[in-house]
Amino acid sequence: MELSEATKARFAREVAKYPADQKQSAVMACLAIVQHEQGHVSPEAEDAIAAYLGMPAIAVHEVTTFYNMYNQQPVGRFKLNVCTNLPCALRDGDKALDHVCRRLGVEPYGTTADGLFTVQPSECLGACADAPVMLVNDRQMLSFMSDERLDELLEVLRKAQP
Repeated sequence: MELSEATKARFAREVAKYPADQKQSAVMACLAIVQHEQGHVSPEAEDAIAAYLGMPAIAVHEVTTFYNMYNQQPVGRFKLNVCTNLPCALRDGDKALDHVCRRLGVEPYGTTADGLFTVQPSECLGACADAPVMLVNDRQMLSFMSDERLDELLEVLRKAQP
């Protein structure tokens, strides 16, 4: 994959924030830039980032796979991460994930046929007392997601599509 000049310019702005001998520190920002531009981070994009930052491709891949905010494949317009870590699982996080998957007719990590929703289990979102919790598009945290609230959310998001 060849990085565009615009992408390289964005990378350079991020790299400039760190000492010259520590440009690898910009890896997360570069991954976010690629994902914003392409919707996900492909293996080819990881290789291009590694080459740009002068680091091993496996090191970039380790970052991509460690954080659930980086999509390793195309996702729907709405990515729904439902926390299933133990504290949330004990407060119906697993049931919330099952409910959303059933309503949308997908398995965990699946995307609806219309490309609107991708549903993923998630590790801790840091709101255990508010379980079940979910994160929409890696930006909006929602708490106390009962079946009724989940159904309402899906309806609101369906209506929000252009």
